[in-house]
Amino acid sequence: MNPQASFKAEALTGGFARGPCVSIEPLSFWGGYDAGTGTIVEQSHPAFGQSLAGVILLMARAKGSSSSSSVLAEAIRNKTGPAGIVLCERDLIIAIGVIVANELYASQVPLVLASSEDFERLSKTSGVIQIDARAGEETARVAIESFRAL
Repeated sequence: MNPQASFKAEALTGGFARGPCVSIEPLSFWGGYDAGTGTIVEQSHPAFGQSLAGVILLMARAKGSSSSSSVLAEAIRNKTGPAGIVLCERDLIIAIGVIVANELYASQVPLVLASSEDFERLSKTSGVIQIDARAGEETARVAIESFRAL
């Protein structure tokens, strides 16, 4: 992989994930996501009906209720949630959902914070992304394994 296809991000939670990247508009997991099926159920959301199960989720920020953390944790427990998450803005609610899933269900989903430039580059690609956020380290490596411009 060439060095231009990877970058460092701030690791908010540890873990390793690899999967297709899916970039979506901000989503409230509370009422907008079905933790049983892994699909976006908010009818007004541009990605309505799309599954987030097993993907690397690219979402600049979340929106909505603090209850989103419980829905996200449940989706991770059910294996219907994202395998990894890349944000552009810190979001305590998303972080709590990932941390709770790790603590209660031993499910490590890496959550990283990318710079606005790197996030923009990621959101304009389609392909396989890998996140390596080692426990206890402040930085994570995000690699674009295969991609095509959108």
